[in-house]
Amino acid sequence: MEQIPLWAQIGAVIVLLFCSGFFSISETAMMALNRHRLKHLANKGAFGAKTTQGLLARTDQLLGVVLIGNNLLNTIIPVLTTSIALRTFGNDNVVLSVATGIVAFLIIVFAEITPKIVGATYPDKIALPASFVIAPLMRVLKPVIWFVNLFSNAILFALHINPRGGREQRLTTDELRTIVLESASYMPTKHRSILLNLFDLEDITVDDVMIPRRRIEALDFNAPFDEILHQLETCYHNKLIVYEGDIDRVLGVLHVRKTLAALHKQELERESLRELLAEPYFVPSGTPVFQQLQFFQESRQRTALVVNEYGELQGLVTPEDILEELIGEFTTSIPRGVGSRRGWNEQGECIVAGSMPLRELNRWLQLSLPTDGPRTLNGLLLETLEEIPEGDVCVQIGEVQIEVLQSDDQTIRTVKVFKPRGLAVAKSARA
Repeated sequence: MEQIPLWAQIGAVIVLLFCSGFFSISETAMMALNRHRLKHLANKGAFGAKTTQGLLARTDQLLGVVLIGNNLLNTIIPVLTTSIALRTFGNDNVVLSVATGIVAFLIIVFAEITPKIVGATYPDKIALPASFVIAPLMRVLKPVIWFVNLFSNAILFALHINPRGGREQRLTTDELRTIVLESASYMPTKHRSILLNLFDLEDITVDDVMIPRRRIEALDFNAPFDEILHQLETCYHNKLIVYEGDIDRVLGVLHVRKTLAALHKQELERESLRELLAEPYFVPSGTPVFQQLQFFQESRQRTALVVNEYGELQGLVTPEDILEELIGEFTTSIPRGVGSRRGWNEQGECIVAGSMPLRELNRWLQLSLPTDGPRTLNGLLLETLEEIPEGDVCVQIGEVQIEVLQSDDQTIRTVKVFKPRGLAVAKSARA
């Protein structure tokens, strides 16, 4: 060592610190790299992505070459630094102690902490280029890595640990939801809302999206024929449910446009009207929404009648009702009466029908009323009050204040919803 110039030894220490820092920064960057983003980069043909994928597929060998290189360098650096100190200041215990402290400081700061912080901060920018250096080293040091891993794998086997078992990363629905929520700066608000609604579809059934029985526009086949014709000419739907006497006795589905065309061509009679009825399509209550959407695709049906276990009609569901859960309400010309789509007035109030589904109300007015129990506003109020109110009653559900305006012996007809204060703040913040 004495024949080597002092400047060369100091230069060697600096180079070794740099190499040790490279192994540290590469190790941290490789471990901090997002596997799903790496897969996306590899599919796009990004520089070094496939090489990095290959390294991460053999984590034991990757860590072997990194740690062997790092520890070997961190062992050589103190020896070389001590040699420099002894050559410069002589053989003294104080010199050895100071030299040991200085080399420990250099290794911790320049070869460990700083590189690892940088590697954790910029994993993509560091791991991909570094893979072109580590991959050849892994092939060169393969015998050494095999020998070292022979002992580490034996210890893992004794501890009943399978290093290959936790390699594949699977994201749960909640984790995906969190990723979407955190992508506010990368994804348009509407797209993010659709993705979040898509996750919610896994937990809802046709009962949550159907048009309730009381709101179904249906035609009584036993009604006077003049009333039938008048209803056909003034209805707001292209298809009507036709029943006989009781809505639970469904005869079929009537295509209004075809019926009106037949009315103009010839005199329409009651029996010819029966011949125009299409076979009703029934689905059981509790059918998952995703499954029902698939049924619509396979059967090419557009109207499904939801029935309970006793065969009683509960509601009506269409593909549009399911799609509205994803992308929001479609524009419609149907008058809503007290459920008008004008939304909040200047006083922060809104008059709605008690029969309105809670999911629809939440989506329309941006509320957060609970939907894990009753499915309509009437049901939620009756569950909260535990009775049918006889007069005007005001109730607070969460942050929403609701006043009952009209009710009868069976149900709550009309309510007034007051805009929560937090909703106004949230909207102004978004604006």
